[in-house]
Amino acid sequence: MNAVFTVIFSVSLLALTVIAPENVLPALLNGAEKSLTMAVTLFCIYAVWMGISRLAEKSGLSRAAARGLKPLTRRLFKTENEAANENIAMNLSCNLLGIGGAATPYAVKAIGELEKENNDFAQKLLFIINATSVQIVPTTVIALRTAAGSAAAADIFLPSLLCTAFSTVFAAAVFIFGKKKWRT
Repeated sequence: MNAVFTVIFSVSLLALTVIAPENVLPALLNGAEKSLTMAVTLFCIYAVWMGISRLAEKSGLSRAAARGLKPLTRRLFKTENEAANENIAMNLSCNLLGIGGAATPYAVKAIGELEKENNDFAQKLLFIINATSVQIVPTTVIALRTAAGSAAAADIFLPSLLCTAFSTVFAAAVFIFGKKKWRT
């Protein structure tokens, strides 16, 4: 993928240099400025959500969420590992709130715990659910749209909910039910 983007960038830069050489430097500086603004915005969003996640861990809220989600995680992921269930619960919670960047560390911790018990099925299913992530409230996307000056930043709510729900259900169903069919 890096090669594709490098080719696209190089061809675009060459075309701009030939067509309008006076616009090359301003375009590059404008792009760098926008990317820096986006990076700082994302950093601030993730800093807030990671702080809230850390407070949830310290206050015991993550353990309570894990207890509440334990019947689901135990049945779905086929694991009794408390640490894995807690990290899976936090991962699911972060994904539901649309903060995928905060969810990833919990998925990594959960997969580490699942590796200890050689639960390959649960690792793969968690990867699928984490990658597709149902988002009830796409907070990161709404925050980015707001930062970009969108007049209706929350309009992404329903399309995001529908798309992420469909992709998660479809991917998990193919993995769970397809695996049984492929074995026979």
